[in-house]
Amino acid sequence: MPIDLSKIRAIDVHVHAEVSCHDPEDPVMGQFFDAASAYFKAPRERPKLPEIVEVYREAQIAFCLFTVDCESHIGAKRVSNYEVAEFAAQHDDICIPFASIDPHKGKLGAREARDLIENYGVKGFKFHHIMQGCAPADPMTYPIYEVINHYKLPAIFHTGHSGMGTGMRGGGGVRLKYGQPMLVDDVAVDFPDMKIILAHPSWPWTDESLSMALHKDNVFIDLSGWSPKYFPAQIIQYANTQLRKKMLFGSDFPLIHPAKWLDAARGVGFREEVLPAIMKDNAALVLGLA
Repeated sequence: MPIDLSKIRAIDVHVHAEVSCHDPEDPVMGQFFDAASAYFKAPRERPKLPEIVEVYREAQIAFCLFTVDCESHIGAKRVSNYEVAEFAAQHDDICIPFASIDPHKGKLGAREARDLIENYGVKGFKFHHIMQGCAPADPMTYPIYEVINHYKLPAIFHTGHSGMGTGMRGGGGVRLKYGQPMLVDDVAVDFPDMKIILAHPSWPWTDESLSMALHKDNVFIDLSGWSPKYFPAQIIQYANTQLRKKMLFGSDFPLIHPAKWLDAARGVGFREEVLPAIMKDNAALVLGLA
């Protein structure tokens, strides 16, 4: 059943599947969850997939669902991309499956990407290079990018500061430098048919993301991870003007509830005619739903 855009009020492009329905929470990942919950002042308990879809059905919001594969660098077992894809297929009127593949998996990761697209209906990918321990344009990732580019699918790249690792000893071993948006610029050039979504307002490099979205036709920005009331002023300025077709709603659920994000967005200076595009219309185009 395809998503009926007339029956939803928004599309959230940034929702995390952090706990498997079949396996216990990974203890290494649990340390990062503890730190992130403290940083975001969010509940520690992570919802399972049925609980996530219940939240979004009640809110009438479609959503992109993904895990983060950081097995090589962090040593935490991932939630299976196949579990996410199979669950999304059961709720395909509202849930859009994305996948995450550790860049260190190279050509084997590319095989998984192709299988997920061709046989499991995956519609996009998520990279979190801070947690994955490598630069976005590291050549080892290129076989995975080549698959995504071939199918002209979107890929979300974490940018800016990371709540994951904040407050942990040595930041949990993660390096913020890999979240600099300009490191994704080479990827945008080398894979022009891959729609690149720069996640979050990208602080402290906000202007880099804005420049890239202005310069590259295949670069977009999702506004997840921050309540809109804390957005840098230039985010509002460009969303209202030159980048009004490039900004996408994302919450970063479960750390930020989508309804709270949308409520806050109505009071920060977005123009009335711009909000519908941010909430739904821009994402519908990027995801191939419109």
